[in-house]
Amino acid sequence: MDIRPAATLALVRDTPNGIEILLLQRTWDAVFLPGYYVFPGGAVDQKESHGRMHAAGPEDTEISHTMSLSDGGTDYMLAAVRECFEEAGVLLAVDADRRTISGDHAAHDDRKAVFGGKLSLAELCQKHKLTIPLDRMAYLSHWITPPGPPRRFDTRFFVTTAPENQRVSHDGEETISHVWLSPAQALEEHRAGHRLMTLPTIRTLRVLRDFETVETLMRYAWANPPESYPSQPWPAIRRGKPVILEPGAPAYDEAAKLDPEGAGTTKSEIVPGEAVEVAAGVIRLTAPNPGVMTGPGTNTYILGHKRFTVLDPGPDHAGHIERILEVTGGQIDVVIVTHTHLDHSPGTRTLKEKTGCRVYGQSAPEGASQDQKFAPDHQPEHGDLIKTDAGTLKVLHTPGHASNHLCFLLRDQELLFSGDHIMQGSTVVINPPDGDMKAYLESLYDLLAEPVRYIAPAHGFLMGHPEAIIDYLITHRLSREHKVARALDTLSPVSLKDLTSKAYGDVPTAIHGVAARSALAHLLKLEADGRALLEDGLWRATPTT
Repeated sequence: MDIRPAATLALVRDTPNGIEILLLQRTWDAVFLPGYYVFPGGAVDQKESHGRMHAAGPEDTEISHTMSLSDGGTDYMLAAVRECFEEAGVLLAVDADRRTISGDHAAHDDRKAVFGGKLSLAELCQKHKLTIPLDRMAYLSHWITPPGPPRRFDTRFFVTTAPENQRVSHDGEETISHVWLSPAQALEEHRAGHRLMTLPTIRTLRVLRDFETVETLMRYAWANPPESYPSQPWPAIRRGKPVILEPGAPAYDEAAKLDPEGAGTTKSEIVPGEAVEVAAGVIRLTAPNPGVMTGPGTNTYILGHKRFTVLDPGPDHAGHIERILEVTGGQIDVVIVTHTHLDHSPGTRTLKEKTGCRVYGQSAPEGASQDQKFAPDHQPEHGDLIKTDAGTLKVLHTPGHASNHLCFLLRDQELLFSGDHIMQGSTVVINPPDGDMKAYLESLYDLLAEPVRYIAPAHGFLMGHPEAIIDYLITHRLSREHKVARALDTLSPVSLKDLTSKAYGDVPTAIHGVAARSALAHLLKLEADGRALLEDGLWRATPTT
């Protein structure tokens, strides 16, 4: 699938209560992100470069350097201006006297012509003798749509002060509504499930909420362009042969971290029993229990240099336990478990018998999938600190997948051991009653407040860009919740089975049994939020005020 270049322009304005930002709602008929609230933006047009002669500000070489491009950075900025004009009716342009044009300027009469492709931005500027002041825009962030959606974009985000005396008007076709909100309010409404938003929109809002005025925001954005991340193919090894990893491949972030020079020395496969040093004093050892629910197997992490802490020893598999003892030389002080599902904690008992180590973790809740024999010596609480030979671990209680789930943050290296709270390549199973969707989402939001640079999951490779990963999980769950809520509104009162068929129509019928458990988790969250009610075996929508 081709990744199309795209650009977005965030319009901000000052108010007595702080800055506000413009959000547009996409039509519900859109193939991509129907009903979502977004900033004005879209694909870069081939004619964009014609507008360079009508632009004022830095040269393309300077703009492109800031955006880590060889050339063409100006075209992204011009595309953002054009899309904002088309979708929101706001044109960032100045006249011959360098005055920002007002809403009654004749250029606004040509909005439909630009929207329909009959008039390019360059031709609009030529016709009305306008200049696009690129020096009033700042480069804010860069986002490449991850694999999966029907369309993928390589999008550059810009920010500018909303021109005064220009009224916002959504186009009525691609966008059907608009709203000015403070970044904090927008995030809160997204968190409450009232507005669907994309990952990059959420990330941008989080940046903007830290500023009280547009002036301080713009000064910051001009002085702090976003960090450039690896975006080129990366060499690695698979089955003894060299391969090239594309951005978004499961092993890409790990290969780029462990082999920053691109020598092609890291493996793009997880081999059970093979010790991989994923960080200073941190070795990953994967158990030989691959499967649908476990991926390549359960990762055990061994922390230390001379004395060791073992995190998630996995199943009580003789070969895997022997490898843990070989790697550590039996010098294990502590075993820590993220939770007590049967692929994570049973190996603890054998390690304790053989080494006399102490066991940390929370006791198992009821349920057939839980390790009821798990007997911790200490039950750490949220915020506790555990010292290891590789650094200090911060304990983070993250219920949702399991009520007793813990994540552990290796603070000095900003490495999060996420257990099953965050997995690679699939969403986490939330199975009531121990699984709790509301608690899961709240735990994800809480993780966004932690300083995390890499995620070490219980299944899969190291993952970079943790904020984007967490945002994706939140957005994915809230998007599904929105479908469940709409199905409930349409069918109420309705059985769980019939609601699942409607809300999970995009899921193969063969797995609707599993989908029903997820649907139930969403319904229970809606019930906790006061938006749903179970009566006589049927689910009903609760009127909201």
